[in-house]
Amino acid sequence: MASGNMKDIKRRIKSVQSTMQITKAMELVASSKLRRAKERVQQSRPYFNAIYDAITRISAKSRENSVYGRHPVVKNSLFIVIAGDRGLAGGFNSNVLKLAGTEMEGKNVKVLTIGKKSQEHFSKRGYSSIGDYPGLAETLRIAETHEIVDQFLEMYRKQEIDEIFLCYTEFVSPLTQEARCIQLLPSDFKKPEAETGKKPAATEYDPSPEAVFEAIIPEYLYGVLYGAVVESFASEQSARRMAMESASDNAGEMIENLNLSYNRARQAAITQEITEIVAGSGQVGS
Repeated sequence: MASGNMKDIKRRIKSVQSTMQITKAMELVASSKLRRAKERVQQSRPYFNAIYDAITRISAKSRENSVYGRHPVVKNSLFIVIAGDRGLAGGFNSNVLKLAGTEMEGKNVKVLTIGKKSQEHFSKRGYSSIGDYPGLAETLRIAETHEIVDQFLEMYRKQEIDEIFLCYTEFVSPLTQEARCIQLLPSDFKKPEAETGKKPAATEYDPSPEAVFEAIIPEYLYGVLYGAVVESFASEQSARRMAMESASDNAGEMIENLNLSYNRARQAAITQEITEIVAGSGQVGS
């Protein structure tokens, strides 16, 4: 009986060790990808800040008459939802998908998905999709966002959609990732509170503020979408690294407990054998 129990424990130890090797490897891969992803995040933020500052300065004068302004009646909403292409990343995917679902309540929604998990989630729930882009995040370049942005901007200009939201995960730090949902269009383009008291610089726009505003909106959206994808990818790698590190630690603790159980079972088996030998020798002697 003890021998059978020991075999089961040894089998479990081997199984957990194999799992631990996988989680350790995934942790190392995620750490490597995270370093590159953090660099892309740091490089993308200055571009976004510069173009957002430019669009904020001219939006007050030109927003009202723009084709990118507010539609009279909101009938259809578009949600661009960015999730990962793989699982095993803790709550990374579920957090952003849950937030998107909450924001969609009560709206007539179309979706544009980036990431395999986002695509699978909304296709299973019967949402109308205008485009799916799995496997894009890791190698995305800003030029590759043009096709995506031009597609939904054309629909916005034709009033096929009346408002556009972007749901993604912001990379705050290697330990913190925050799911966010922001409205892209129509947007108020408000300046940060710290800058509201500053006197605006005197700027002339050629040929007009309206024309510049019309031209800069697509550039702004290219930058926002690229930045959101980069932030989400960095968040995914960070979440996966933490999840795999925790799984490896749990596996190590489980192996220690199984080894302890194995040693106890082995000790019990030896004790039983000694008892049987002593009992047998006593019967022979009598």
